[in-house]
Amino acid sequence: MDVTGTLTPAPSPTLTAADRCDRCGAQGRVRVVLSSGDLIFCAHHAKAYEDKLKSAAVEWVDETAHIEP
Repeated sequence: MDVTGTLTPAPSPTLTAADRCDRCGAQGRVRVVLSSGDLIFCAHHAKAYEDKLKSAAVEWVDETAHIEP
């Protein structure tokens, strides 16, 4: 049996520079998918609301690792 490994590239970011934080208007870095709709937050506000929102989130898409230096 011959097993070959393949590398799966990291997914490209889904947020763009046009996506803005729903709280302060800064560039959005985290998309919170709720059953009632999506919220977008900057890294600061995502961290501030994480404890309250993560339990209700259908999906938590954190793209703060894609922040350019």
